[in-house]
Order: sequence, then structure tokens, then C-alpha cells
Amino acid sequence: MKRILVVDDEPTILAAVADRLRAESFTVDTAVDGPSAVSVAAATTPDLVVLDVMLPGFDGLEVCRRIQAERAVPVLMLTARSDETDMLIGLGIGADDYLTKPFSMRELVARVRVLLRRMDRTAGPQPLAVGGYRIDPRERRVHHGDHEIYLTRTEFDLLMFLAGRPRAAVARETLLEHVWGWASGVESRTVDSHVKALRRKLGSDLIRTVHGVGYALEVPK
Repeated sequence: MKRILVVDDEPTILAAVADRLRAESFTVDTAVDGPSAVSVAAATTPDLVVLDVMLPGFDGLEVCRRIQAERAVPVLMLTARSDETDMLIGLGIGADDYLTKPFSMRELVARVRVLLRRMDRTAGPQPLAVGGYRIDPRERRVHHGDHEIYLTRTEFDLLMFLAGRPRAAVARETLLEHVWGWASGVESRTVDSHVKALRRKLGSDLIRTVHGVGYALEVPK
């Protein structure tokens, strides 16, 4: 049985999310502020964290940073903000996905299940060399020369999918289906935000925007 930590300072939302996840047969722990979230995560070692951005004590971004510094764990962030900068910061420090409030419980449960399935996948053994980067699927690491580049779980999966189709234009809908596990119903902004985060870490020239379609990985012919 998977263990999930839910962190939110709004009692109604916290109770609703926790009750729904328990009804879906997950073990659920809760926290209502930044310090207690970090403490509970350390004590219970959850398989996934559902984390609100706006928290007392210190915010969800700091919680995510501290949790990821101790142990890699999938994080689904909840935010009432529409500012893309906050979303990019969250993705950059280790969040795997985000939902903007208000959201449906059905969508939240589906996102949770997708993240857990991705965590359980077995990566292929063969490293790839792409545009000066070495991608190791087995260890889930990316190196540029002697320098290791930290990618979140979602960023790595996105890079691997594009790397398997060098120079080919891949539609956002295809990426949503194969990287996120969604056939429909997810905003393409999710893909765009993760591509922006990858470009910050790997350089702006590696992933090309194919206008009206999606993205392509640029590698030397």
C-alpha cells in the first residue's frame, strides 16, 4: 500500500484530499505547515507528496527543496497562483507535476496514480549520447563532460522520450500521453513549463519549438 503525505493549511481541502486518497486505498499522513511537513516526511518516508505552495512557517517550495535534499520522492504541487514563474521554480527544485486550484478530486487521484506508476517503471540499460550530453536510463543521470546535471523525474522522462526520436517533431498531445500518461484533459502548458525548465538546465538550443505542433530534440546529423 502506497503512503502519501498531503500538506495544506486549508482544513477543508486537506480533509477532502486525505479522505479521497484513503478511499482509493492509499495510506495518508497530513501536515498543515512547512516545518511539520518536513518532519512528517522524514518520519514516514512517503511514496508521494501532495503539497500546497502557500503554507505558514515556510512555503511549499521550501518544503519541496528540503524533502528532495534528503530523498528523491515524487511531488504533486497544488497552487492557487497562475504565475508561471512559481510553477517553474517548483519544477526546478524537484516537483514532478502541479495542479491549479480549484481542481477535481478525480483529476488529482489520476495524477497521483500516474506519478506512482512512473516511479515504479524499470528504465532501459543503454546510455544515450545526445548533443554532448550522456543520458543513463538505468541510473537516471545526465552528464555533460564531468558535470552531472540534476533533472527531476518528469524532466528526465521528457528528455528520454525526445531523445528516442531525435530531430522528429513530437506533438504536445503525444508527450502528454507517453510522458505524463494522459491521453487527454491536461493543459499543454504542463509540457511547455517542463520544456522551459529543461532549457534552463541543458541550454536553449537542445530542444526546438515546432510551432503549431510541439517540440523536437536537436542533435547533430
